[in-house]
Amino acid sequence: MPKGFYHVPVPKNEPVLSYAPGTKERALLKKALEEARSRVEDIPMYIGAEEVRTGNKMPLRPPHDHRHILGYFHYGDKSHVEQAINAALGAKELWANLSWEHRAGIFLKAAELLAGPYRYKINAATMLGQSKNAFQAEIDSACELIDFFRFNTYFMSQIYNEQPESAAGIWNRMEYRPLEGFVFAVTPFNFTAIAGNLPASAALMGNTVVWKPANTQVYAAHVIMQVFKEAGLPDGVINLVYVNGPDAGEVVFNHRDFAGIHFTGSTGVFQNMWKTIGNNIHKYRSYPRIVGETGGKDFIMVHKSANPREVATAISRGAFEFQGQKCSAASRCYVPSNLWPEVKKLVLDDLKTMKMGGTEDFGNFINAVIDEKAFDSITGYIETARKNPLNQIIAGGKYDKSKGYFIEPTIIETKDPSSVTMCEEIFGPVLTVYEYHAENFEQTLELVDSTSPYALTGSIFARDRYAIELATKKLTNSAGNFYINDKPTGAVVGQQPFGGARGSGTNDKAGAKANLMRWVSMRTIKETFVPPTDYRYPFLNNE
Repeated sequence: MPKGFYHVPVPKNEPVLSYAPGTKERALLKKALEEARSRVEDIPMYIGAEEVRTGNKMPLRPPHDHRHILGYFHYGDKSHVEQAINAALGAKELWANLSWEHRAGIFLKAAELLAGPYRYKINAATMLGQSKNAFQAEIDSACELIDFFRFNTYFMSQIYNEQPESAAGIWNRMEYRPLEGFVFAVTPFNFTAIAGNLPASAALMGNTVVWKPANTQVYAAHVIMQVFKEAGLPDGVINLVYVNGPDAGEVVFNHRDFAGIHFTGSTGVFQNMWKTIGNNIHKYRSYPRIVGETGGKDFIMVHKSANPREVATAISRGAFEFQGQKCSAASRCYVPSNLWPEVKKLVLDDLKTMKMGGTEDFGNFINAVIDEKAFDSITGYIETARKNPLNQIIAGGKYDKSKGYFIEPTIIETKDPSSVTMCEEIFGPVLTVYEYHAENFEQTLELVDSTSPYALTGSIFARDRYAIELATKKLTNSAGNFYINDKPTGAVVGQQPFGGARGSGTNDKAGAKANLMRWVSMRTIKETFVPPTDYRYPFLNNE
């Protein structure tokens, strides 16, 4: 068959549409929302070539309107995990042997489908199923997922192009093989882009995948699978199952052909998975790849030279966009005494203008948290903080779940930098602020570094360059994504590869070549053109 050295199109970040009043995209998205709300979806699992319907149907409801039914998904059990593994292993040989440019073509087509005919469908599904406003859905489920597909395909071609040097008379080559076995992808509710990228990045490199999304993200996951199918992804390459996490783990982590896990979720779950994999290590064909992005207790550190308006905007956006349900969301803030009064006033003024309600009303900046379990956990933290005499709730603190799971953006001012809400991940619209003496900047940097077990994102605000350099050095291990004069959220594929260390994960950087390298196993090939015919080396000769 014909061969060639193919150049993948150089990727550019997908432009973010504004959805401003009067724009075409605003009208099209509103239409997609109306259509989605007007029907009840019947959502199957996708295992091999089959759409599997078990009859054990679970309801899907908008978090901001939990009386409304968007659809039902068919819940599975251990047997469906086994079927998905078998389907993945059955599809592996053909998929692994497919020329890489055809794998590239599938995911490049998926990107174009998302950029065009599926853009408003995937955004509407994310807005309704995960209670994201129009802008948050656009930057996530459309733009970031498109970027993942385009940039990962380009990175794949760069990886294949990286070859060793060859000395005279030999030819050295490097093969990048898919892992031996199947990959297990476990994805969270909060980012549709993560839900699509975790199985797709492993599949792009020639692996076959069993994908288990969070139940609260199934509505948009179903659309992602439709995109994969229309893009031409062969049956069995990515198998989508809806099952209980421990049930899935029991089957997957005891299987001889388990080759790796691509995970985003809680630190506790990831650590338990790692422990289970370690205990079962003797069962596997190869040492599994373990890639995980987990929790965060992300910070904004402010120097006395910072611009108060810039700090206030970073707090308002960084802490409260998508109700703080980003692993990168600002959750703790350290503000010097010379700036806190002004920053406080500016943030409180911002909060007074934030409207809260359903995503269908584009005037709402704040929407609902994902479900009742999250609502109860977040409000529990608020009530714990309320009881502490060293804390003062200066904004928000109210909540209501009668119609949807609504929690006001809440700011806690604390005199105890080791209080619960300064240390533990809350994953909701709750920010705790500690006012420090303006001359204690370096000591406060040490406090920032030592307060939390996490190290995902963080930012420094300052106009003093010496302060910026000091913070950058002191907080070297405190954040895998570090921002200077910007909020700690909003990493862009191809610009800020994302991931953290310590309790925040393996820092394998989604949106970078480094992540794709985790889904291949390299083979070095040395070819000698004229092999030696005598074992004797020259040093053995007589004088």
